[in-house]
Amino acid sequence: MPRQEELRLPKRTLAELRSGLPAVADRTVAAIIEEVPSYSDALSGPMGATIRDAVQLALGGFISLASRSGAQTPTAQAVDGAYQLGRGEARSGRSVEALLSAYRIGARVAWQELSSIVVQQGVGAAQLAQFAELVFAYIDELSAASVAGHTDELATTGRVRQRLLERLAGLLLSGAPAEELDEAAERAGWTPPSTLTAVLVPESQLRAVLSSVSAESLQVTDELEGMVLLLVPDAHGPGRKALLRTLEGRGAVAGPPRPWQQVRTSYERALRVHTLELGTDSEEHLAALVLTADPGALADLRERVLAPLADLRPSSAEKLVETLRSWLLHHGRRDAVAAELFVHPQTVRYRMGQLREVFGDQLEDPARILELTIAVGLDAPPGSDSASG
Repeated sequence: MPRQEELRLPKRTLAELRSGLPAVADRTVAAIIEEVPSYSDALSGPMGATIRDAVQLALGGFISLASRSGAQTPTAQAVDGAYQLGRGEARSGRSVEALLSAYRIGARVAWQELSSIVVQQGVGAAQLAQFAELVFAYIDELSAASVAGHTDELATTGRVRQRLLERLAGLLLSGAPAEELDEAAERAGWTPPSTLTAVLVPESQLRAVLSSVSAESLQVTDELEGMVLLLVPDAHGPGRKALLRTLEGRGAVAGPPRPWQQVRTSYERALRVHTLELGTDSEEHLAALVLTADPGALADLRERVLAPLADLRPSSAEKLVETLRSWLLHHGRRDAVAAELFVHPQTVRYRMGQLREVFGDQLEDPARILELTIAVGLDAPPGSDSASG
């Protein structure tokens, strides 16, 4: 508080100020509640009493300050009360702007009430000016203490909640029991959604993605180097389309939406799609995921069913496998196969003749056709080094 000429109020005036404190506190609180929307319901429950007590403590501290010869700063009790008020307001969800508005209105009303008492006691203009300076300097210090309390509370609760959210995400990925997940969500103050979707995002794209997804998304940074895992609430139905639009072109992968306690399966699928570099939407690549679920089995299958091509030159075998794949997927429609392979229909006819020569009746056997379709269904199955297995 800035140094000022010592204020000396008569004892009778100080006594009047003390006796008027309860009424001044009530009018101050009433004005705050009326003029600051965030405080419109503050009288209900224990918070109303807390605010009244804080105002009366502050005003009482001021009267004590005004009665102490040479005193320039609020008492430690008043400053601590203001600090704790700020912490309480942060816990109640009120913003620092609302808190400062309450102080501005409180200062105005308190000054009007207190100055009226002082004037009625015949205090002169010089002393009244000193009194005003003391009032507003005092309230400035208390408001600064409350803002500090508000800031500290937000920082503390923010860190604590972040740790609790990180723990919840870890439990989700570990497949913890439902009861443990419910308890962890409650402790973190996190409302469980209907679904969670696992999204892998490159670190460089994280800020842009976070600006477009739910603020309640859980974040995990240590699962995959260079990538961040987000668990996005309720990104199903129309929400998935919006999510995919956000992720498009960012090198991200979205797993399927799953009931929130089963999001681990969404993460596992997103991770596989990322590893195989298939694309953004995991649900567009289900066939590829099925075919690559057991790379070793797929490689053995290819080696066995494509064994008739093993004696051909690699380049010839590759062309025949390419033709066989297209022929199987287009149900033998020669023109469609030719269009896909950019060759003449006669070339397709020639190559299919070669394949029938090599495979014989196998191309008429439904069971063998199924195996061939699986074996050649991907252009370049992981773990396959050549077209002939």
